[in-house]
Amino acid sequence: MVIVRLWMISWLFGASLQVAAAETIEIDVVGLFKNVAMLRINGEQQLLKIGQRSPEGVLLLSADSRGAAIEVDGEMLSLDLSSHISAEFSAHVPTTVAIRRDNNQYHTTGSINGVPVTFLIDTGATILAMNSRHAAALGLDMRRARPMQATTASGSVASQQVMIKRVDVGDIQVSNVLAAVLPGDHPAEILLGMSFLRNVEMSENAGLMLLKSR
Repeated sequence: MVIVRLWMISWLFGASLQVAAAETIEIDVVGLFKNVAMLRINGEQQLLKIGQRSPEGVLLLSADSRGAAIEVDGEMLSLDLSSHISAEFSAHVPTTVAIRRDNNQYHTTGSINGVPVTFLIDTGATILAMNSRHAAALGLDMRRARPMQATTASGSVASQQVMIKRVDVGDIQVSNVLAAVLPGDHPAEILLGMSFLRNVEMSENAGLMLLKSR
């Protein structure tokens, strides 16, 4: 059972800018394990866990002792221990989303699995959180949900944990984001917690918040 905390701290609204350039990437498979892959990317050995993206933009989607699946520049590739990949792709260039403060809060629009939503950014929440009505409207598959306890300002609440395939804020995209689904109408808005925010760099100055993709 997983225990998370959902304390509302701050929220976001914004615009974004992204530029990409072509680059050649070399990938060799060094080792394959359950949920982990050891890859040599452009000569540098890196250990990636499922859902983790390398600085070069290689995202590990799945892994076991028989093989792995990665995503590079939106293309999914299958790997085994004999794999060597050499390809040209659009190199990752950090995307920045700028947000103005409104009534001491930050709001942002975005999407979950391609469905438009409005987020309340909560740096005190360990994972993204929503109520059961949100989950139903988004069409989330709750059949594989895991039981969890969410600690809110009102106390501990029995909830469910699900994996969201993709969350977008502006042009920032994060895959495989953990989310908590709480029963009833709380939280009233979708809280964008640290399961998304740990994938970006955040800064704030004079009422302006910047989110920058890693």
